[in-house]
Amino acid sequence: EDNLFVTGGSAGGIMTAWIIGKNNRFKASAVIKPVMNWISKTLVADNYFGYAYSRYEGQPWENFNHYWSFSPISLVGNIETPTMVMVGLNDLRTPPSEAKQLYHALKLRKIETVYVEIPGAYHNISNKPSQLITKIDHILYWFNKYRNK
Repeated sequence: EDNLFVTGGSAGGIMTAWIIGKNNRFKASAVIKPVMNWISKTLVADNYFGYAYSRYEGQPWENFNHYWSFSPISLVGNIETPTMVMVGLNDLRTPPSEAKQLYHALKLRKIETVYVEIPGAYHNISNKPSQLITKIDHILYWFNKYRNK
């Protein structure tokens, strides 16, 4: 219970960002390839068309508050958990701009954070062995930094 950590990628990244915005029980978190803002995700990502017509009622400009209420970035004012944010540099599904929103917001709030881009990686961030090793090494380093603190 003294060494709880949380991580997730893609949908898990969304949930990780959401849970650290809802409670501060974790020593550290690793938010991997998240969607932080459903408004920007719907208008930027490669699969925008499906989201624009099936995810929420109306378009972002028509239903701004609804999109915002489901966006993890709306909870960033509650986050106290040291957070590593990671994304594939070439990710079109959850673009780096989504991850940067969390990173920049945490920096503005002076919450301990690091931003990691995996060069050459798309949404399958650990497609190559070198990418997998980079991902795991960064997560383990980040969590070990906060173990037993």
